[in-house]
Parts: sequence; structure tokens; C-alpha cells
Amino acid sequence: MKRSAKDERKTKETEVFVELAVDGEGTYSVETGIPFFNHMLELFAKHGLFDLTVRGKGDIDVDYHHLVEDTGIVLGKVLREALGDMKGIRRYGFAAVPMIDALAEVAVDVSNRPHLVFRCQVQTEKVGLFDTELVEEFLRAFSQSSGICIHVNVPYGSNSHHTIEAIFKALARALDDATRLDERRKDLPTTKGVF
Repeated sequence: MKRSAKDERKTKETEVFVELAVDGEGTYSVETGIPFFNHMLELFAKHGLFDLTVRGKGDIDVDYHHLVEDTGIVLGKVLREALGDMKGIRRYGFAAVPMIDALAEVAVDVSNRPHLVFRCQVQTEKVGLFDTELVEEFLRAFSQSSGICIHVNVPYGSNSHHTIEAIFKALARALDDATRLDERRKDLPTTKGVF
């Protein structure tokens, strides 16, 4: 069974369409009108081996907040739908990714318990025109709509681009691990019997 889904969100501020295949090859087609954000979503697809299409537009003449947050909402919703009943998944994933001067550690729990812990001091307020505070906003929206608990810890990083890139790569690798099917498991990985 192919684990994939697509959805869209239309508001007075944004229009976002996302299609995702969990068991993919890392192919992507991303266009949001925000070059740095495009780059991060492409890295997410490539390093998580997710096939990803994102089409987003919105009031980026105001700022990037609405479009980045709404993309997180739709991406999380689509991932949750693609995972179906989640029987057989590993549930937990962890990755530590070095990126030149930066190290990002991301742990995830795919269990319908959304929460974000974000321990990262990005050195600059912007990378190009992208507000670096939007990384946390994206992750919070993604966590809430996907039902995934995400812990991000960046112990060091002097270059903001490298730091954020390491976060997105680590998130992708942790999710790839957590969403993989374990042939030994036929049910949900919880003693409660439900997520």
C-alpha cells in the first residue's frame, strides 16, 4: 500500500497545496515564492526520501509568516493522513546532523501527541530576506497538525544558514526513521492500544 496523501488550504492570506509520498525517493517540486524556504523544503524531501510537491502563494509582500506557517499546517496534515492507521511504524526517530560549523539534533515521536521543544539560538535575524524566527513557527505548525512530538536541540552553530539547514535535514532523517514500517510489528507501537 502506497502511503501518500495530498491536501490544500485556502485562506484570505494564503493558498497552499501539498502532496507527499512517505515511501519515496526524495524527489521534489517546491514553489512558495520564498527562495530560502523552498531550499529547506527541498532538503527535507531529499534527506527524508519523501516525494514532495508544494505549491504556495500568499501575502509575502507583508512578510513570510502566514505562508510559512500555513505550509507547516498543510505538510503536517498530509503526513498524518499518509501514515494512515500508523500500524507497524517504528514511532520514534532521532538524527544528529552536522553542517560545517553547526550541529542539529532532532528527536521525534509519531504518536498523536503534538509538542515542540525548540532549543536553538540562531545567530542572525534573517538569512537573506527570510526571518529566522519562522523556523520555530513552521515547526510548531507542523507538529500541531501532524500530531508529532518534535524536540530540536542545536548545541552550537555560528552560521545561521548552516544551522537551519542542519535542523531541516535532521528533521527529515528522524521522520524517515520513525515512519518506517517494521515487519515484526503488526499493531501500534504503544501499550495503550491507541494513539
